[in-house]
Amino acid sequence: MALELQSITKTFGGIVAVDDVSLTVSEGKITSLIGPNGAGKTTLFNLISGFLKPDKGAIYYNNHHRLDGLPPWKIARLGIGRLFQDVRVFDRLSVLDNVLLAENNPCENPFLSLLQRKKMRRLEKENIKEAGRWLEFVGLSDMRDTLAENLSYGQQKLLAIARLLMGRFDLFLLDEPTAGVNPTMVKPILGLIRRFSNEGKTVIVIEHNMMVVLEISDWVYFLDDGMVVSSGLPDDVLRDATVRKSYLGL
Repeated sequence: MALELQSITKTFGGIVAVDDVSLTVSEGKITSLIGPNGAGKTTLFNLISGFLKPDKGAIYYNNHHRLDGLPPWKIARLGIGRLFQDVRVFDRLSVLDNVLLAENNPCENPFLSLLQRKKMRRLEKENIKEAGRWLEFVGLSDMRDTLAENLSYGQQKLLAIARLLMGRFDLFLLDEPTAGVNPTMVKPILGLIRRFSNEGKTVIVIEHNMMVVLEISDWVYFLDDGMVVSSGLPDDVLRDATVRKSYLGL
């Protein structure tokens, strides 16, 4: 298993946001978390990525790395990257520079730059080449010199995805990747998510668009009131009577 949550609980001032949640995520698969607002989906992402600590329970990555209690930077170093709902690009930097920021770059060390000038120049060229490759991967190579603030919201999400790829993560947490984007941008974003899976990456998606869930998911968890109410193949979960009544209104 790429990720396993064991009896995770998180409360805020007496309000139970996540209530004894256990789930597993298979390596190289796309797993979707669905449910109404306030169901605990984003709280789970915050727990997995280290922005929150669970009150009880354990989170394991690749069977042996225990994540709960680790700071976000250590979790990122283990190979877990996150796309936030607000894409968090650097507006006044170019598209290329936004991607380069994802690289832990020794070239920024002034002492190494002076003492190992040739090596640092070579590394810098390699980083720029790799960043260009990821921009081409997401379809933004012709906008590499454009300021990020001049991109559409959908293009900014593609930029944030390119930055994740530059970070060499193996597990992606994607929080509503298609929300708020022009419908013409949904298909390219979904195509990228499928390519991640095809190349062995593990993806967890929070998504409200059920057509998106049906199209890309290998497995689905439905959450409500902080608990896992239903899980299984996409068609099976969306046919579940509880899901249809409480979430789809059918």
